[in-house]
Amino acid sequence: MEKNEKIVVTCDALGSQGEGVVRHEGTTLFVPYLLPGERAEVKVLKVKGNVAYAKIEEILTPAEERVRPRCAVFARCGGCQLQHLKYRVQLKFKTNLVKEALRKIGGIETPVTFCERSEKEYGYRNKLQLPIGRRGEENVVGFYAERSHRIVPTDSCPIHPDWSEKLIAAVNRFMEKCGLDGYDEETGTGQLRHIVVRELRGKYIVTLVTTVREIKGIDYLIFLLDEIFPAYSFYLNFNDKKTNVIFGDEFTLLKGKGVYDCTDGGIVFEAGPQTFVQVNENVRGKLYDRALAFADETDTVIDCYAGGGLLTAKFAKKCKKAYGIEIVPEASACADAVKARNNLEGKMENLCGKVEELLESVLAAEKDAVVVLDPPRAGVARSVLRQLLAARVKRIVMISCDPATLARDVGILTGSLVETEKGELIKASSLGKEPEGKYAVQTVEPFDMFPQTKHVETLVLLSKKKPDSHIEVDVEFGEGEGKISLKDAIKRAEERKPKPKTTYKDIQNYIEENYGFKVHTAYIAEVKRDLGLPMYDAPNAVEELKRPRAHPTERMVVAIKETLVHFEII
Repeated sequence: MEKNEKIVVTCDALGSQGEGVVRHEGTTLFVPYLLPGERAEVKVLKVKGNVAYAKIEEILTPAEERVRPRCAVFARCGGCQLQHLKYRVQLKFKTNLVKEALRKIGGIETPVTFCERSEKEYGYRNKLQLPIGRRGEENVVGFYAERSHRIVPTDSCPIHPDWSEKLIAAVNRFMEKCGLDGYDEETGTGQLRHIVVRELRGKYIVTLVTTVREIKGIDYLIFLLDEIFPAYSFYLNFNDKKTNVIFGDEFTLLKGKGVYDCTDGGIVFEAGPQTFVQVNENVRGKLYDRALAFADETDTVIDCYAGGGLLTAKFAKKCKKAYGIEIVPEASACADAVKARNNLEGKMENLCGKVEELLESVLAAEKDAVVVLDPPRAGVARSVLRQLLAARVKRIVMISCDPATLARDVGILTGSLVETEKGELIKASSLGKEPEGKYAVQTVEPFDMFPQTKHVETLVLLSKKKPDSHIEVDVEFGEGEGKISLKDAIKRAEERKPKPKTTYKDIQNYIEENYGFKVHTAYIAEVKRDLGLPMYDAPNAVEELKRPRAHPTERMVVAIKETLVHFEII
């Protein structure tokens, strides 16, 4: 197989990113948008060892599961990966994605319920984030292409409500009439960076992110927004830093209340421009109701990564007491307002700060609590997991938007992953050990929070392990009949000894020697995360990944993947 060669292949399976996986003459070929069972002519783009990448030239035999995508820029925009796949099959793919992540990454064999569907397959998102930039001499409004900051211009997006199309048109009209420019990341020029809209049951919060504090013609944009949104607040956000973070620290309210009240399951809550609220209201309701079922009326609940306090308040209303820990001051302030509005004084306590720093003291006061973990995509901090292992709480309810980091975290809590002295994680089974964790998995339930995309939300319940009954066994070692041979035991131990660990430094050195350039450990961690591999074997790399930085280039991604193949990591 050679670069630019055209070959006819049949797709064997879907990969973790939703791409087609083909095994052809000893080579594993990755082909985006190819479905299992499809026969297609593809063009080889890259070959390295026994791994290759290709694109579809022509589908010769389409799969029965293939449908026509609704989006005009599907396959160019990086937002959706599965619009060409029937929805029922998307749910099957996501169910298997969670199951395989737990097995391959976490070393956990456990049943996974079929993925809970979304009532809306399209138009479900209540939040829209649009980057605004430059392409040559023209302004562009749209979405980032996969793994890049190149904006793909679009007039509409089918996974957002109808108002999104009107908003895109309004932003383009505003820039054209007022002579404003989109932001150029390379030069740092241009006044407009993003426009962000949050819908809260018929009310809207619109935020325009700019590199200057005053924008000419801003009244004209407000005039255009008046024609789109019946009730809304409008903020200017100032952000002149060279960063991937969307919002800066300065918000200026130009119209409206700024925050809005909403009601969910009998709880009145407030939301502002930075408050985290799940993007799919229908699935959020199902997910939260199921999570609530895992706590009893007599329980005390500790809700980590609590956001604006909605779920904390639901637990406080049902249970004896609920604590909410949240790092974002605005979100924590909203949670305090939720407590006051819902008369939860004495039943709901909000703490603003890092979970890593606050959880231990709460656990000391509430030794038999139910702990809820709903972390960002990077997962739960290792220090938090250690605190939970030491505390041995009654139950842990985990909500995760990333199967890979979920599998890692659950693996640590159940003991199917073992942490070495160097902080590396290896499967207990590779050491010939049974899991010795403090918790056991009770249920794993995926929810399709993000239809048409590769992403899935997963709810996991873990309970404190109870000791097995004890037995006494007399063992006699030796080489005679009825004895256990020490020589055989030593031989089996040597055979089961794990292979030497490939370090991030090994990967960096190999890439520099074979490709002629260097890659940062954060880039390696990002690629490993996207492949569903553990990445916390280098804590410094993961900490770097949390900081604002550009994504690895396609050239870097290919080099990292091929190096992982070389070291037999994938």
